[in-house]
Amino acid sequence: MKRFVLRRALGLVLTVWIVVTTAFLMMRVVPGGPFSAERRLPAAVLANVEARYHLDWPIWRQYLQYLGPFNLDSQGLLGDRERPFGGVLAGDLGPSFRYRDYTVNQILGESLPLSLALGSLALAWAVAFGTTFGILAAARRGTKLDLSLRLVAALGIALPSFVIAGLLVLVFSLALGWSPVAGSSTFAHFILPSLALGAPVAAYVARLVRTGLIESLSQDYVRTAVAKGLPYSTVILRHAARGGLLPAVSYLGPAAAGVLTGSLVIERIFAIPGTGSHFVASALSRDYTLALGVTIVYSVLIYSLNALVDFAYTRLDPRIALEEL
Repeated sequence: MKRFVLRRALGLVLTVWIVVTTAFLMMRVVPGGPFSAERRLPAAVLANVEARYHLDWPIWRQYLQYLGPFNLDSQGLLGDRERPFGGVLAGDLGPSFRYRDYTVNQILGESLPLSLALGSLALAWAVAFGTTFGILAAARRGTKLDLSLRLVAALGIALPSFVIAGLLVLVFSLALGWSPVAGSSTFAHFILPSLALGAPVAAYVARLVRTGLIESLSQDYVRTAVAKGLPYSTVILRHAARGGLLPAVSYLGPAAAGVLTGSLVIERIFAIPGTGSHFVASALSRDYTLALGVTIVYSVLIYSLNALVDFAYTRLDPRIALEEL
């Protein structure tokens, strides 16, 4: 267990460093900058602004300054020149170029909890509905119930999340008046967006659980349990479910990271100021620090959830050891 945790921790550091380095270089080599997108500034003003944030430095010195905690003077040596922020290694993601007087830490501190709340609720719906529908479809394979659930899953995969969101708003907000249309102040505001965000994930989970259970039901140990006279529900839930859930667990790793960080489209439709909106806005406005800050959060989430999936594998299938992962 300790070796697994240590290996994953080292892998996380290496992965985040590679992602940050690649994203940093890609943003810097693209023509233009964060202060040339809205309107053309006089050359002297633009030079002063870029000097304030050290954007006039060579890329390699900007990179070292972004990582921190390094102080680089005008000759590229360690010095005491005023820094715009402390650096990633110091836990400071820097100031935002788009949202003046705000730091990336402040923006993420305000938006990330909303995205995590929305994503957690969406993931809970997706796992609950997807697992239940998948088990029912596998247990009643070839019946009308199985066909109906497969049709619902296919629709959930085929329909984009914004279409599902629009339908939910039309029915439950405008027609029935059961839920507020937009906002993020109460729990009721998150019900419809979480359902819209989690619907495609639930559909994929249902299909994967059904496929995994059907394969698991054909295994010898499951047939032995049936031959012993155990109730069919017990055979499915206690014996076949563990192996049948493995494909869905593999999918939930990267899917959960995307769901937990929110969705730009869903957040826009329901006016939720989450991280997804800031990420797209930062990319369009070339807000280097904000885009890199969100990238770091995404990378940590994806890697951590994939490690959690590997750990869950060992609990679902004792034949898999942590040292093999």
